[in-house]
Amino acid sequence: MSLEMGGVTLGMREAVIVLIALVALYMVFVLLRMRHLRAAAGQKVGKASVAVTPAAPFAEEEAEIPPPASAPEPWQAAPARLADTVLQQGLEQEVAQLREELDSIRGELAALREDMLNELAHLRATQSVSPIYGDAMQMAAAGYEPAMIADRCGIARAEAELVVALAKSQER
Repeated sequence: MSLEMGGVTLGMREAVIVLIALVALYMVFVLLRMRHLRAAAGQKVGKASVAVTPAAPFAEEEAEIPPPASAPEPWQAAPARLADTVLQQGLEQEVAQLREELDSIRGELAALREDMLNELAHLRATQSVSPIYGDAMQMAAAGYEPAMIADRCGIARAEAELVVALAKSQER
């Protein structure tokens, strides 16, 4: 794609170069404008920072007014103490709330630890049992009768009754 004007052929490449040159000129213009604005702002600040000397009093009545005291009045100090008190109360309430939350988290952690230890003890007990008695325990926990457990697992009926009693004691 190209454009021919007055014997000069302008292509996409030349158009991009012209566009870049225009953007560069615009950037220079903006930088010069910013520099000019900064200089103008600096002059305004310089004029405002000139110290103003107080004028002499116009009447004797004005000259007798005492200068303001440097020490704060009691009514001025009260809001500062009040703000400190309010801040301290807010912090105390926040600390109390955090302590309550910490206590509840500790309680939950203790309950979880207890559950984990029970599960671990149960897991260790089932791992140390032979597979036959493990199946018998599962059947007893499911509610099967001792006679059916004895038949399916190939154990004596007295052993099956013992397994059912063990399963019931663990449920409690």
